[in-house]
Amino acid sequence: MAKCPADFDFFAADVIESPFEFYRVLREQAPVYLLPGTNIYMISRLDDIRQAAKDTATYSSDFLALLKGPEPSEEAARIYQDALEPVNTLLTLDPPRHKVYRSLINKVFSASRVEKMHDYIDQIANELIDGFIDRGECEFVEEFATALPVYVIADQLGVPRSDLRKIKAWSDAFASRLGGMATPEEEVENARLIVDYQQYMTRVVEDRRANPRDDMISDLANITIEDGRVLTMGEAVSMIEQLLVAGNETTTSAISGGLLLLIQLPGQWQALQDDPTLIDNAVEEILRLESPSAGLWRVVTRDTQIRGVDIPKGSMLMLRYAAGNRDEQVFDQPDHMDVCRRNADDHLAFGQGTHFCPGAMLARKEMQVAFTRLLQRLTNIRLADGKNDLSHWPNVVLRGLKSLHITFDKNASG
Repeated sequence: MAKCPADFDFFAADVIESPFEFYRVLREQAPVYLLPGTNIYMISRLDDIRQAAKDTATYSSDFLALLKGPEPSEEAARIYQDALEPVNTLLTLDPPRHKVYRSLINKVFSASRVEKMHDYIDQIANELIDGFIDRGECEFVEEFATALPVYVIADQLGVPRSDLRKIKAWSDAFASRLGGMATPEEEVENARLIVDYQQYMTRVVEDRRANPRDDMISDLANITIEDGRVLTMGEAVSMIEQLLVAGNETTTSAISGGLLLLIQLPGQWQALQDDPTLIDNAVEEILRLESPSAGLWRVVTRDTQIRGVDIPKGSMLMLRYAAGNRDEQVFDQPDHMDVCRRNADDHLAFGQGTHFCPGAMLARKEMQVAFTRLLQRLTNIRLADGKNDLSHWPNVVLRGLKSLHITFDKNASG
């Protein structure tokens, strides 16, 4: 018997882990779907998502309350008493106010600046591979897919690489809180890490105001915005937080998920070896299939309709990018990987409209360099026997592998 949307509990661990059948059923039967027991309407068709993302008047990004996660436990609430008061900045503002903060970082991620970073990113990728290539095995998520984007964003921000583990732990805590599926124990640990991050970054911002350097934190700490003032501490710390999370979590997940796809589909790996010029297109296909930003929220500001479905004012709208990126009306055989796919870049992995990811060009560059170097230096990459369950972090918004243990041979020229 064919399944219907009611056969799935979106928030159940098994559906979060493997949601693609649910997405297909939604697209076919209920492309605008009210999740039972909630006020959340999920849209799963690519064109609907694209149109809603552009309509900021009807579908607002002011979902700051959701960034805080569920109501904290008493213990977590006590820890958060020492936290900075949350403020709207990049992710949770609509035009025209959003432009004030977006303009501060656009120049950092310009095409010309990112292109100049190619050799620097390539050097990091080579150094990371040097660290494990002679072993013939590694835990790829930690040793490469995490380290590459974290090093890059830390260098750009001006945070010491020696704090890599702290940076990753802070970023994971923010992602876990946003994902809304943390256990009580994880919730308390997230609170500790988030307050630790804020206290650390407050000290760094204060230092950069007194002793500016050539880095992004100095720029954010000292720039005068349209209001004729510098950013408040809450604004500066919030901006840096979002850059940290966006600058590593999603790229890490795309690199590790992409390598897993290529391991599972050796014909696709061979196609890249035969023609490395396909790597850029392969990156787009990986972004389409993996969609590490699986979805994002909008707040409905007035009574409206999508596809004839009434959506009341005050409802939440979930733009489900991961579902739209497998839309049968846009992509032929959408669940299959094809590094030669002609419209691979017609995806929404980086969002749409005002909130299109400012770091998209940097993420693409990191992925292009990563897969180029992996192709050149490693061969016969395979899953390590008995070490992988290939599970993903439980998260409503983000999707990423927990770990990926691989073995491989060294290319003769590697």
